[in-house]
Amino acid sequence: MSDLELPIAGLLFDNDGVLVDSHGAAVDAWSRWSVAFAPDFDWSDRSNAGIRAEDMVRRHVTEDRYEEAVAYIHQLEQDSAHMTQALPGAVELLTSLTPGMWTVCTSANPRLGAARLRAAGLPVPAELVSSEDVERGKPHPDPYLRGAQNLGLEPGECIVFEDAAAGIQAGLSAGASRVIGVTKVALDTDVEIVVKSLAGLSYRDGALHIPASSRLR
Repeated sequence: MSDLELPIAGLLFDNDGVLVDSHGAAVDAWSRWSVAFAPDFDWSDRSNAGIRAEDMVRRHVTEDRYEEAVAYIHQLEQDSAHMTQALPGAVELLTSLTPGMWTVCTSANPRLGAARLRAAGLPVPAELVSSEDVERGKPHPDPYLRGAQNLGLEPGECIVFEDAAAGIQAGLSAGASRVIGVTKVALDTDVEIVVKSLAGLSYRDGALHIPASSRLR
């Protein structure tokens, strides 16, 4: 594999699994939630990755319990947000970028998305896209369409960073210039470029630079 230099105007990041490690926090929250609302729910099922909490809850509870169940998982996730940590390379890459040329497109609600970023020591972009900013969450393209719009760019002028199959599909459907898979989890998808983490990646002279040593594919 060779080094890559990808000319691009905007960068759109998924949060959980790309910028931050919130796995422990999510396991804690959803395990407690399932005891109360869905004993058979298995959060570790990869098909749940990247999906909005609201959409997951709707799959597992009756309509008359929906509002209560959503409010409970929102509170549990917020309470565990302090457990979040930055993933390798996230701090270095984000702090090197000019505000307004990048944002985060998360399936979390706005309070949780911002809380996880802050807990990990990462900046919270003004252009952040949350579950409440779109009618349809991932795997639909809406989050990344909105992210590009918030930056004043076309989707084709942006690169998307994702780890989950649902998010990768969202980025591809949005028409992003590239969708880059992050971590070995993304090797299970058809995305062309996969990196170990954001470590080693840099942006300069209008291009994203990916060293061969950072690539898994």
